[in-house]
Amino acid sequence: MALSIFTSGAAMSSTNALNKSNSILSTAMERLGTGKRINSAADDAAGLQIATRLQGQVNGMSVAQRNVSDATAMLQTAEGAFDEVTNILYRVKDLATQAANDTNGTNERTAIGAEVNELVKELGNIMGNTSYAGENLFAANGTAFTAAGKFSVAAGMNFQIGASKDEKLTLNVATQLGDVMTKLSAVGNPGTPATDVTDATKAGTLLTNVGAALDSVGTMRSSLGANINRLGHTSANLANMKDNTTLALGNIRDADFASEATNMTRNQMLAQTSMSMLKQANSMSGMVMSLLG
Repeated sequence: MALSIFTSGAAMSSTNALNKSNSILSTAMERLGTGKRINSAADDAAGLQIATRLQGQVNGMSVAQRNVSDATAMLQTAEGAFDEVTNILYRVKDLATQAANDTNGTNERTAIGAEVNELVKELGNIMGNTSYAGENLFAANGTAFTAAGKFSVAAGMNFQIGASKDEKLTLNVATQLGDVMTKLSAVGNPGTPATDVTDATKAGTLLTNVGAALDSVGTMRSSLGANINRLGHTSANLANMKDNTTLALGNIRDADFASEATNMTRNQMLAQTSMSMLKQANSMSGMVMSLLG
């Protein structure tokens, strides 16, 4: 190699090696600082596209899990209300059975009727005032057994249970709720209760009506219970999908700390070596002066 003050091959080689080492060192330090292998599209264009899509799916599933919890809580609120309706109907049935017995006189049947009427009022209170997040579930008020709440919508209710638009659970119990209201109306009117059990025949009619109401409420509770169980499985499946999608996202996006720490250490040493060699290469130009001395 010719000795020259304009062109130094050794200096250029050392400079290139130094720049390369510094570039890799900078990337390693950035990844170690952020914890991410992909910090810009330049790091991995295809990987960034996949990671972005996976992150969106993970975020959507997280919200869907909250949706499932909210839906479950609402259905459990409704089912709990119907559980108490069932208990009240059991008591009304007991009273009607007692009133149908002719060992009871007028005074006894009047007392039984008074309790029945109070229980019918409470049925109206439950059906009219059971609410979730401030919205009535079954009716607008408790003065009449009329379906006018969230569960009375003929189109049903849609619960978003996944990250895509097609992942929905539609609950439609409008028909069952309407039947419940009709059967409860046959038991009594909560606005102006006047259930009559003054003789055995009327008490027998009440027995029949209460039996029909119990069947209708049971059907409604079965629908709610089935959907509550379904939501439980939905929640478990969402948790599984979210965990595995997050794992896939991590494999693409997250930095390998062992590998990046090794790269940082190696390139720190290479940068120091390149700087030392660059200094030596630059000193070779000074040898030209010794030839002129």
